[in-house]
Amino acid sequence: MRVTAVNDAPIASRGAYVLYWMIAARRARWSFALDHAIARARELDCPLLVFEPLRAGYRWASDRMHAFVLQGMADNAKAFASAGITYLPYVEPEPGAGRGLLAALAERARLVVTDEQPGFFLPHMVAAAGKALPVRLEQVDGNGLLPLRATERAYPTAAAFRRVMQRELPKVLALPAADPLARVPRAIKDAELRGRELRAWPRASDALLAAAPAALAALPIDHTVPVAPLVGGMHAARATLDDFLAHKLARYGEGRNHPDDDAASGLSPWLHFGHISAHEIAAGVWASAGWDPSRLATAKVTGAREGWWGLPAPHEAFLDELVTWRELGYGFCFHRDDYDQYASLPDWAKATLAEHAHDPRPERYTPAQLARAETGDPVWNAAQRQLLAEGRMHNYLRMLWGKKILEWSPSPQRALATLIELNNKYAIDGRDPNSYSGIFWTLGRFDRPWAPVRPIFGSIRYMSSAATVKKLHMKQYLTRWSDPPRQGTFAL
Repeated sequence: MRVTAVNDAPIASRGAYVLYWMIAARRARWSFALDHAIARARELDCPLLVFEPLRAGYRWASDRMHAFVLQGMADNAKAFASAGITYLPYVEPEPGAGRGLLAALAERARLVVTDEQPGFFLPHMVAAAGKALPVRLEQVDGNGLLPLRATERAYPTAAAFRRVMQRELPKVLALPAADPLARVPRAIKDAELRGRELRAWPRASDALLAAAPAALAALPIDHTVPVAPLVGGMHAARATLDDFLAHKLARYGEGRNHPDDDAASGLSPWLHFGHISAHEIAAGVWASAGWDPSRLATAKVTGAREGWWGLPAPHEAFLDELVTWRELGYGFCFHRDDYDQYASLPDWAKATLAEHAHDPRPERYTPAQLARAETGDPVWNAAQRQLLAEGRMHNYLRMLWGKKILEWSPSPQRALATLIELNNKYAIDGRDPNSYSGIFWTLGRFDRPWAPVRPIFGSIRYMSSAATVKKLHMKQYLTRWSDPPRQGTFAL
């Protein structure tokens, strides 16, 4: 269910290695794809070559996104070197420069293994590779606790998906190896890679892997979005998880909504780029409560948000976000090609938004004004400034942020375009299926009609900055983000 063939090509009878084309699960631990690649190498009695590329021409490529990925590649380089596995990190010096490298590496591969991720350009890229490669290409789904193919359709609400998840997860729950590099096939020596490959597509330099400013400046990417203070990679991801388990999880239930309480996990940037898996996170949560997942074998399907796992309330609340809400979004993206289109909104949401599309707006801001946090709303400005400076935004305020953009835009379609642009350009976890869930939730996806009917919103759930300030602990947050960021240039 997790491993599927992308093409009908056979496994080559001869070859120098099994090639793992690492494109989404960018880590050397807790990875079903790496487990499968290692198992295939053992089965075929040949070495493993790990190839991790970073394109230059993808939309929203910037210093911020590149640095985060490169920091993860540096972690991977050390991990694979320690295990004796040849690792080829490749960074395009210009768009299209890497064209032909995968095919060249596949020429001497018994088969190719890659990651399955349902969002952004990755499905199209993998499908194109499957058609072009003369050797078998297998993709591995390591996205969530529930495999993508465990469900047959996209679900309209979390409640509907939760019941299916509770029914299916005990049947298929499995964890990847925490340390798959502990036992690996023999290494490939550099000399076994063809000289022309290394000359035409050289390994990323140490300066690039360190995300050095000069190395980033030489790349044809957006330099107006500066590197964020968050560090990418497996080690930073694990440190963030350990801090959450030790100091925040017990306060997560209520505290996650309050910016000043600092109880959210903050793991979404590393989840998005595959530097940590949902399985490692879940295992950490279970271990912190001394809980054994085998207990799910006798769990009854209730559809309730809490109680099904049999864990303390904060743990239940966090797992509902990690498993139910996150995998609801991944499933929607997997089953719906239009997941990022306005037409994918539920019919009731499109109808009520259309009815109120011409309602007068209290304010109208251009996308450039919004990007620079130049509105008359100090709460919204604070959230946008955090996004500009840190590449992330507090979870609760992200919802308000989206609702206000709807309120200030000339149409709901323009609001959606602005939401996608701002989120995907500045948020490290932008472009993720779960990130699209948050964007579209502000317009009614995964929600229901709400009364009373309001101008602009119709029956879409309404949120206001005034009510948010009254409801949340956020004085420190507002003080911190009351001034514009002092570094970087931000332009839409």
